[in-house]
Amino acid sequence: MPEKTILAIDLGTSSMKVALVDIRGNVLGWESEPISLFVTPDGGVEQSPQEWWDVFLRVAKKLIKKNPKAAQEVIALCSSTQGESTIAVDRDGQPLGNCILWMDMRGADALHRQLRGTVHLNDIGMRDLLRFVRLTGGLPSQTGKDPAGHMLYIRDQQPRIYEQTYKFLNVLDYINLCLTGHFVATVDSILTSWVTDNRDPKNIHYDDRLIDTLGIDREKLPEILACADVVGKLKPQVADELGLPREVRVVAGSIDNTAAAIGAGAVRDYELHLYIGTSSWMAAHVPYKKTDVFTSLASLPCAIPDRYLLTALQATAGGNLTFLRDNVLYHKDELLQEADVPDIFKVLDQIAERPPAGSNGVIYTPWIWGERAPVEDRTLRAGLYNLSLNNNREDIIRAFLEGIAFNTRWLLAPVEKFMKRKVQRLNIVGGGAQSDVWCQIFADVLDFEVRQVQDPVYANARGAAWIGAVGMGELAFPEVENMIKFRRIYTPNEYNRDVYDNHFDVFINIYKNMNKIYRNLNA
Repeated sequence: MPEKTILAIDLGTSSMKVALVDIRGNVLGWESEPISLFVTPDGGVEQSPQEWWDVFLRVAKKLIKKNPKAAQEVIALCSSTQGESTIAVDRDGQPLGNCILWMDMRGADALHRQLRGTVHLNDIGMRDLLRFVRLTGGLPSQTGKDPAGHMLYIRDQQPRIYEQTYKFLNVLDYINLCLTGHFVATVDSILTSWVTDNRDPKNIHYDDRLIDTLGIDREKLPEILACADVVGKLKPQVADELGLPREVRVVAGSIDNTAAAIGAGAVRDYELHLYIGTSSWMAAHVPYKKTDVFTSLASLPCAIPDRYLLTALQATAGGNLTFLRDNVLYHKDELLQEADVPDIFKVLDQIAERPPAGSNGVIYTPWIWGERAPVEDRTLRAGLYNLSLNNNREDIIRAFLEGIAFNTRWLLAPVEKFMKRKVQRLNIVGGGAQSDVWCQIFADVLDFEVRQVQDPVYANARGAAWIGAVGMGELAFPEVENMIKFRRIYTPNEYNRDVYDNHFDVFINIYKNMNKIYRNLNA
């Protein structure tokens, strides 16, 4: 008998992916297409919501046409999307402009003006800071990179759009609106608006004091659902266009780090996963709400109803490789074909395997768009150090991979302190986890076992599918651990230990010596 199937949407920063996944986690079909990124003259970073929807329909129809039998078994749609982004929509659900993305820092000044008190820490008045931490578990990002800053930017710099806004939505919320017609948010998509009381994971709700502090109109915020709640039926016109039954449901889903934790199989308490995509994070489910303001770590609402997800977010990981590809190795003027992009990354992987550990002395700091944790500093920038005439592009490419691994090791110490236990292993997922070379580098730099999840690029879609299956009553979250499969397990190479320990010490010293210089250059 055929397995029931979920149509899983995985909308990241770089592409729209759509998959047919059965409730056992088997990916039966997969299609993807790149999406555009716009950097505005005033330093904004945006994407087009209409492009998301157009690409989704095109990719989903292609997938269903290729896999008609699996499509017949679809019982629900469920999404995983990039988070910390903001779309203003009118009463008809039409976007009033582009989506302000999680990389956009234009809201920083408005946020500082709104929250700065006479007695303050990190530019937030002490009374407000304590309330944010106590109720939400976190703080609005002083970089302006989350919806708290985005909404204030629209309020102050685009007042006509603010006035016309019926609801502010995150990426996940907008996709669910297009699928169902309902204006809703999830416990994790609404999180970085910093207006919810998260002290009880089963009763997350808006707090009027937080909303007043932020200065956003309450009626512009959507209803909140749990990740595994059913939003409603798929719109009849969408079902007909895709060729799906009209009784198909839409489960609320989650933002990417929540879905990745499920798709990585890290559902037990303190089981860590590492995601390597455009951005990067380490995350683990924990049984308590806790915040470390000084390293920007917190345990926050997630898909598992009685748990929180410790999330340690780094600003840019694979985005450094995209920059290297598009701006150094292959300039955009060379009209690089989309079909060549995956092959280029395979070539980079092969090249990075040639130099020894330590990249013949070259060290790279991957702060190409600031950093989030363990320090929150939007002025940090990337850099190549210790280049000589003896080095070549092979050393540089490997140094990029090692630099991102050093950044992850830098973050590991506060993660272990937060959980009060040493990490013995982690599951690695995301597009970067397809690289065997990179997985071994992570094992060597972190000095513990790295388990490469099978088909790691499918982790978010698989996580969304499992959240959808739970929402439809077909699965329970604890069952996920027994369904996960690993392609390979990497153990540390002891011969690389001294090299990586030394380079990591230098990496930290670069930050200590350069952070004031970067602040002076980029403030």
